[in-house]
Amino acid sequence: MRDYTLYYWPLPFRGQFIRAVLAHVNASWEEAGPDATDEIRTMATAEQPVPHMGPPVLTDHGAGLSLAQMPAILAYLGARHGLMPADPGLQALTNKIVADSNDVLYEMTRHNGAQMWTQETWNDFRPRLSRWMEIFETTGRRHGLAEGAGHLLGTEEPGLADLVTATLWGTMTAKLPALRPMLGAMAPSVAGLTDRIAALPEQVDLTARSDAEYGDLWCGGQIEASLRAVV
Repeated sequence: MRDYTLYYWPLPFRGQFIRAVLAHVNASWEEAGPDATDEIRTMATAEQPVPHMGPPVLTDHGAGLSLAQMPAILAYLGARHGLMPADPGLQALTNKIVADSNDVLYEMTRHNGAQMWTQETWNDFRPRLSRWMEIFETTGRRHGLAEGAGHLLGTEEPGLADLVTATLWGTMTAKLPALRPMLGAMAPSVAGLTDRIAALPEQVDLTARSDAEYGDLWCGGQIEASLRAVV
């Protein structure tokens, strides 16, 4: 049996954060697929493996535990696999980085697709996206991150904060390459970090498998179509 089962759509987006962590710790997992994901999503809450509104859902078979909500899943995996800093303050900062990443996804999809992008709304949003990039850059710089070296919170090895940051900005700018120059200008150290994490063998393998499976898709649906039209 695999270590984990991931219920998510055949997209990168929120699911890719979980995949990146599982790949990094050499855990085995099964992708439940869209039919099974939709099946548990629409079950009565009393029948769901964990009561939830939507994916991702991760089942840890060894622990007999299922979790929903990307930040909760990442916090669990970070603690279970030794990816959290020992210092409580840096643990809290790691959780803040995860929450910030989730907020960026929410804003990039205009509140999970509640509205579509227009050129006017995108132009208005660009300064805010730049500020998000600066927030990650400033966080890293305060802990010793440099353009060519270091980790986001000054740890010796890549931690959850690094994997989450690299997945957020690396996946976004790989799928929407017009945004990469903005990342390089506003957050050069973060851009360098994303490249170093992406070059790790397990991440190279994950990217190859994901690209073969999902192609150029990022968040999918009409919201991605509207985003690509303005970016």
